[in-house]
Amino acid sequence: MDIYINNEQKIIDPSGLDSLVEKVIQAGLQVCQMSDDVEVSITFVDNQTIQALNNEYRQIDAVTDVLSFPQDEAGDFGLVPGMPRLLGDIVISLEKALEQCQDYNHSFQREVGFLVAHGLLHLLGYDHETAEERKAMRVKEEQIMEEVNLPRA
Repeated sequence: MDIYINNEQKIIDPSGLDSLVEKVIQAGLQVCQMSDDVEVSITFVDNQTIQALNNEYRQIDAVTDVLSFPQDEAGDFGLVPGMPRLLGDIVISLEKALEQCQDYNHSFQREVGFLVAHGLLHLLGYDHETAEERKAMRVKEEQIMEEVNLPRA
């Protein structure tokens, strides 16, 4: 498993998040019964940057918490013999994560872990456009959070 973590913001100290990200990705792959021979990129940004990305890629001019950019939507693009499967990129606003953990009254680690899990599930093909999809995705998110000992309070 190759996880590349980039910090592109200066508002929140990301110290200690590397191990959390790795645990969540590992748990997510196990919950989804996926091989851990994958490559994922995580980038931490601020609200201004994620709003610009949200506007550019989704035509929504608003701050969001997480964006996912799958590399393997066709199911075979990310497969190169002898190399990890390229899942894609997850972009998380640590600034928004801090706001939300305060709003939801849980830890910053729980919020970042949840956003990593949510982003990973999008890379794996999960979505939440319908009530049924939302429910299936929420079940997986909570299973992942249980696996890394960050359940809902």
